[in-house]
Amino acid sequence: MSTTTHSTSLKETALREEICRVGASLFQRNYTVGSSGNISARLEDGWLITPTDACLGLLDPARIAKVDASGKWISGDKPSKTLTLHRAVYDNNSSAQSVLHMHSTNLVALTLAGVWSKDDVLPPITPYQVMKVGHIPLIPYCLPGHASVAEQVSLLANSVRGVLLERLGPVVWHQSIAQAAYVLEELEETARLWMMLQDKPAALSVAEIEALCKTFGVRW
Repeated sequence: MSTTTHSTSLKETALREEICRVGASLFQRNYTVGSSGNISARLEDGWLITPTDACLGLLDPARIAKVDASGKWISGDKPSKTLTLHRAVYDNNSSAQSVLHMHSTNLVALTLAGVWSKDDVLPPITPYQVMKVGHIPLIPYCLPGHASVAEQVSLLANSVRGVLLERLGPVVWHQSIAQAAYVLEELEETARLWMMLQDKPAALSVAEIEALCKTFGVRW
């Protein structure tokens, strides 16, 4: 019994440290600014999530909020107001171990300028976008933390790796904090490429996408 408790504690400690490390890295590279953005990770008995109004560049592992499986705040600082949004992913995608929500510049700018389509905010223009990101639908603007956003995400959580909230930024999820960050980074870079090109490139063809899926064992 003590061994199980000890190993669980070590895992939680490692997740707290990784949340802080990834948060600082993303903040330093301007994926989010001020006290915006949030990161969460799944535990066996609940979740860890960054505190409300916390700066991701200045996180303290001991102050990361912990909530139980019912969403009750157990320890740390007050959890982010987006907890319901994060839970919408976890409750509907058993493989999701981490959720990131950022206010990254190019993706927010994309929603202001106009996305490619509501089901795919960007066309498939690079191989790694197809392999690492996949389809990213747009969620129309709502107040930050609004319950309707979580409801919409709950319907999509098991079929895509993320969504883009109009005027607010991306929400992505994966099997680890690092993997979720990789999705975010690839998505933001694709948006940057798309926004910087005046003459928009053609999307990869169906045949080219099928070849990527077959060769690398990915889904689109």
